[in-house]
Amino acid sequence: MSKKILAIALAALIGAGVATVQGFISKPIPQLNIYKVKDDLYNIEGDGGNVSVFVTNEGVILVDDKYEQDHDAILAQIRTVTNQPVKYVINTHYHADHSSGNARFLPMAEVISTANARTNILEHKQPNAVGVAPARIVFTDETAVFLGGKEVRARYFGRGHTNGDAIIYFPAQRTIHTGDLMADTTPLVDYGGGGSIVEWTKTLDAAMKLDFDTVIPGHGPVTDKAALLTYRNNVEKLRNCVYGLIRQGKSQEDIRDILMADTAGKPTA
Repeated sequence: MSKKILAIALAALIGAGVATVQGFISKPIPQLNIYKVKDDLYNIEGDGGNVSVFVTNEGVILVDDKYEQDHDAILAQIRTVTNQPVKYVINTHYHADHSSGNARFLPMAEVISTANARTNILEHKQPNAVGVAPARIVFTDETAVFLGGKEVRARYFGRGHTNGDAIIYFPAQRTIHTGDLMADTTPLVDYGGGGSIVEWTKTLDAAMKLDFDTVIPGHGPVTDKAALLTYRNNVEKLRNCVYGLIRQGKSQEDIRDILMADTAGKPTA
């Protein structure tokens, strides 16, 4: 079976709802909480995607910034650990639950993303996300931020959740932020945004070569390298499962029902 046939089947079966699931929905702002990961690295959870907070003596580097409505709550959580201003925001990808806060942060900080993530925002690849501001600084393969004697690296390893997913690496802390290349338990593929379940495992295989032991996923609790490997293997199992069902002659409706029954009750990103 060709990769193209598999991609079309998976797009119809498990990727169609990603724009709606991760789009902007006006709602009461839930409580945000900040937790120490290690050293000067923290994670803000609640609403939208996880936000990494890296504190230096010259300012703060954020990874992702949730929805625009979370801006004030994010700053309030940061103030509980430092009075330093936010200097940089690095987006893991373009979805509104990870980058909608850009508009509020751009007057005070530089926003960085992959070139593809910026393009996806400009081309409105997530149609129900309104007013998401693109990064002013972009990269294709890798970049780094040095602030207060500390380093954060951003790498693009390939397609997966979208075509512009960045892995953010804190080398001294041996920690990565995966964005939605790892999120909760069930992968969602944004085919409209260039995602690929065929290439997803290759992308994670490349990221696994980094020297890290701690993982901040796009959604869900902070975890470790072994859990990321398990997630990677589950992506492969899902892909192979669909391959097998298609070979058995199952219809799209049959495969959808089988996948929905298998993932019933599991959270999604």
